[in-house]
Amino acid sequence: MIFTSSVEIDKEQLKKVQKSMLPVICFNQGRLPLPDVSDTYLDYLLSNFIANGTFDGAQYLPNLEQCIPFQKNLTITLTKDKVSPGQFYIGFFNGLGPERTQSKMISRGHSYTLSASINVQGCASSTKWGDYCNNTIDLISCSQSSNYKHPRTLLDANFYKSRNDLELKYAGDNLEVKRKRVAISSNMSLPAEIFVSCNNSMMSCVGNGELKFFSLDIVVPVTQFSINAAELMLNQTSVSKSSAGFDGILVMCYARYNAMPLSTLHDHSADISRTPLIVNSPKIGQWFVALQVQNQKRNDEEMQEGNFSEATLCFSLEWQLYQCDNGKTGQNCTWESHVLQRVIRNGASIPLESFYLPESEYGSLEGTNFPLDNLLSNSSVDNVAWTYFFLDVPHGAAGSNLHVQLITDKDAAYEIYTRYGGAVSIDNWDFYVNSTSNSNGSMLVTSNDLSKGRIEFYLLYVREGIWSIGVRHATDVGEHQSFMSISLDGCSKHCSSNGQCHYSVDESGLTFFSYCSCDRNHGGYDCSNELVSPQGHVWHSIFLVASNGAAILPAYWSLRRKAFAEWVLFTSSGISSGLYHACDVGSWCALSFHALQFMDFWLSFMAVVSTFVYMATIDEASKRAIHTAVAIVTALLAVTGATRSENVLIVIAIGTLGLLVGWFLEFSAAYRSLWPLRFDFSMPARWQSIKRWCWNLITTLLRRFRWPFIFLGFLGLVLAGTSWTLETNRSYWFWHSFWHISIYTASFFFLCSTRPKNDDRQEPEYELTRQNSLSRD
Repeated sequence: MIFTSSVEIDKEQLKKVQKSMLPVICFNQGRLPLPDVSDTYLDYLLSNFIANGTFDGAQYLPNLEQCIPFQKNLTITLTKDKVSPGQFYIGFFNGLGPERTQSKMISRGHSYTLSASINVQGCASSTKWGDYCNNTIDLISCSQSSNYKHPRTLLDANFYKSRNDLELKYAGDNLEVKRKRVAISSNMSLPAEIFVSCNNSMMSCVGNGELKFFSLDIVVPVTQFSINAAELMLNQTSVSKSSAGFDGILVMCYARYNAMPLSTLHDHSADISRTPLIVNSPKIGQWFVALQVQNQKRNDEEMQEGNFSEATLCFSLEWQLYQCDNGKTGQNCTWESHVLQRVIRNGASIPLESFYLPESEYGSLEGTNFPLDNLLSNSSVDNVAWTYFFLDVPHGAAGSNLHVQLITDKDAAYEIYTRYGGAVSIDNWDFYVNSTSNSNGSMLVTSNDLSKGRIEFYLLYVREGIWSIGVRHATDVGEHQSFMSISLDGCSKHCSSNGQCHYSVDESGLTFFSYCSCDRNHGGYDCSNELVSPQGHVWHSIFLVASNGAAILPAYWSLRRKAFAEWVLFTSSGISSGLYHACDVGSWCALSFHALQFMDFWLSFMAVVSTFVYMATIDEASKRAIHTAVAIVTALLAVTGATRSENVLIVIAIGTLGLLVGWFLEFSAAYRSLWPLRFDFSMPARWQSIKRWCWNLITTLLRRFRWPFIFLGFLGLVLAGTSWTLETNRSYWFWHSFWHISIYTASFFFLCSTRPKNDDRQEPEYELTRQNSLSRD
């Protein structure tokens, strides 16, 4: 996987970047990734990456569920021992943690471009593997009875009450199906347990150090499977396990779930020449098994490692699967097991929202809760019993949350364990919750209420497939009245009533994922983090709205100088900005949000440019022409991208250009007489003319403007620019209010700095002429 982005973060600066601005890429198999935003995890993430990561070349993932800081060029390589069948999700997060955002504010955070190229290399046949696809995988397939080829779900096929026989299919093998009764105690007998034995009729021969691979598909929850080697033959000669010829030879068996096992990387291992490999509660899916014959070196006997180098060991495999029948599960088939049927929720706003009910209760219950007391196991070990529930999370629901809730009328000691793909046990679980503690983790969210006897938790972005939920309880809990609810929800805690739940579709178009859009006072994935108090929200609203009152200053001065166009612009700009921010903070919307946003930004752009044009003091015809052109350009800016930060620089550039054009028109008309109509070949005369023009220009500028006000105007611009750069999501309300005050005040000082045109053009000759004419009379 090759990723290219515009991220520019040096390795040395990685720890200095705020987590709210840290770009991270996360990987996960089977469900959408959700990074852990705790400080402990981030410190571990950065420290581990700085120590072992690389900003150039390939990055090898030690596991498939982790996050790493994003880089400009990132290559992720998953070797064959880490790739397993199924869906693999990649998430890019531009900053971590809850952040307060002002609804449609100008985003001053970093935005990145991202491109990805993903290549998967594999063999054309599922029975081949290896770098050159020259290794063979022998398949051992165990399937359900042919009478049930079209079950409603994969899980339903395992729990038909009318099933009597189990048919197994494997080419070239002799299959044996047995049913036996298991005696748990002297006075108890449980229903029959299904025992499946797959005996390989063809001998498998392996040389010293070689690997031979097999695969087994488990499509339903089983209690246990075991692998054993039988009929051992060395060089086609029968060998007993107790003979001297067999002593020192190990038949190592390595088993791994959903990935190819190696001697150095596996889930389970055993020497099956002596004891079988037993896997309790294996996960549903594909199991790969590698067999390797090893010569155990012994120095005290004649047999050495080299004696077996050219020989082969042949044997047959015995695959045995144990499955409880009649609604039982557990190692001894003692606990009650219930299949949950998924029911689509009526009127759901999020796709695939549903709840689960036991098949025995399906159709008889009106709500989403089902009584738990009559479903609990009666038998116990040391007064502790287990009750199991199996459910299927459908394809496309990896962006949903599994919501589990248990309510009891008294303080009953319930514990809930969950596991993906197989039956849960006290030693084998993924998540654990009781009334006082839990297994933690970023994908588990608890919201227990001990006062109401409620255990409640969410599994965020639950993995698609079969899940088991085990309730561990005492045998006397039947005296209490308990209810349970299991559902697929779009957003955990319904966004804590502080936001709205929305959904989207991933890039493949096959998976829905939901998310919370929080209000302006809350943040977090479930909007449970209060980022600003209600009192603080009121003060923020007052600051953002009332700060626009600074527009009175330039509006008053424009009206006093009878600059009516500027007066209308500044007045309407302040009013529209106040209305826009009142709507933006959620107080009151006089018009639609988009209409108010357009008016605010467009009139603000026009007010800035109008200030510059006013300082040129050109004739009205030229001013109207410039205003018309600027109105068209700024309207386009406000419509196409009003909230872009670049617009501020564009508007200032347009205003400066208007000022320069106005000065050019004014000075070229006023001092055209200084330039001769013909070209003067006399260099001294030309230099005198240029120096006279420059001196008159400087004199005019000094007379035209009140320079203390010019200085104050530029000081206001500096303060406005400083507040602009200091704005963040958290401090937006303060610095943007200060921006309103400083930018309107700067406009006021610039307007005050411009003298009337008559002040710098004295007409003494006209006055003297009038006085002389009067004296003659």
